[in-house]
Amino acid sequence: MTANRRRRLLPWVMFCAVVLQAATGTVTRAATINCPEADQAALNWLDKMSRSLRQVSYHGVVILQRHDGVQVMQVSHFVDNGSSSERLIELTGQGAQVERKSHPLDCVHPGDRLLRMETLSDVERCGIAEQYQFTVAERERVAGRDAVRIKVEPRDMYRFGYVLSLDQETGLLLKSQTISQGHKTLETMQFARLSYSDVMPASPAIDAVHQAQHPQANDVRVQASVARAWTVGWVPRGFSATDSTPGRSGRRTYTDGLAVFSVFMEDLDIEIRPGEGLILQGGTTTYTRGMRVSDQPVLVTVIGEVPVNTARMVADSVSWVQ
Repeated sequence: MTANRRRRLLPWVMFCAVVLQAATGTVTRAATINCPEADQAALNWLDKMSRSLRQVSYHGVVILQRHDGVQVMQVSHFVDNGSSSERLIELTGQGAQVERKSHPLDCVHPGDRLLRMETLSDVERCGIAEQYQFTVAERERVAGRDAVRIKVEPRDMYRFGYVLSLDQETGLLLKSQTISQGHKTLETMQFARLSYSDVMPASPAIDAVHQAQHPQANDVRVQASVARAWTVGWVPRGFSATDSTPGRSGRRTYTDGLAVFSVFMEDLDIEIRPGEGLILQGGTTTYTRGMRVSDQPVLVTVIGEVPVNTARMVADSVSWVQ
């Protein structure tokens, strides 16, 4: 997949990561945490969102709106015999298709654990509520479904805010708005049409079909590598690595349960002039910096749902492992 296509599909992947990693279940840890400042009702809805669909299949059309235009994606999710399969198809643009088959239902991703607050220590008893303030707002209808709105306000300058609209019946994320520090809506993703169905629709004839990879933690075959082991020295509080122990892999990925960003390191054979490049696409930042890490010229790229200054600070913190 080219870099441009990777940037173009990333917002869909981030939105659907929350939708597709949900699982049916009752509210557990979120209802019992001792965090006086947290809105327990809002946290309970987040827990339900995280769990709501590991036993539910659906099919729908999602619309992405941002300043540079509108894109439309067909999204399908099918559950059968302990695994799930997903398919995302661009209905506008070049018509790319991404598929993921036979994903185990018992595979719980780090972002889900953070939302469910399953790994809290006594020091971190508020979990994700230490990074965001959550409140239940007035309800609305999305794709013909009654939805509960959750306002998500960051407690620092290192992340964006959100407004999440969840299906009142299932907890499925129906709509997501990304909000800047200046209270500007950067992008909106929402279902325009949704049906809960046990039948996966037939796949249309599309040339550009990409199989989503779900590697094991230490499987370096699916990732580019660099000459030396490297690490990211700083990430905002509350972000956790989703990858294995830092090594020579060319990528690191981090999440705080809502936002996700990845850091890419590339060795350069020739010296380049120090500088930075920036692409802003709605709520997705792509920040690239040519720099020297010790004696090696490298290209560091940060892609994800974080403000520019956060991406810059993350890139500046990259270093070789001693």
